[in-house]
Amino acid sequence: MSETRKPRLVGINHNMMQVSDPHEDRRRHFGLVVDDRSSVRARVEAAGGKLVPGPFLDFLDPWGNRVEVVEYANIQFTKAPHVLRAMGFDLDKNESARRELAEKGMMP
Repeated sequence: MSETRKPRLVGINHNMMQVSDPHEDRRRHFGLVVDDRSSVRARVEAAGGKLVPGPFLDFLDPWGNRVEVVEYANIQFTKAPHVLRAMGFDLDKNESARRELAEKGMMP
């Protein structure tokens, strides 16, 4: 595991930690945005974490909260270029994320 670079946190995408209906508790989660999530699955498994089956890269933290890990390039969450530079990142959006941002009039 030490041969792969750790993903760096870019930000928190969303936070849904409280739900009104206890039957919807499985929907409680928060999203972490990272620069590169390619090693996250192996790191979660190596730490004994429980991956959640499904189309996303989600796992349960020790308290049962669902954590969704997304890559900055793939989502609408955006930081200003000068903020990314100050954080030491050189990141861009993929075509799908750029299209979603443009459709909402949010493309820089």
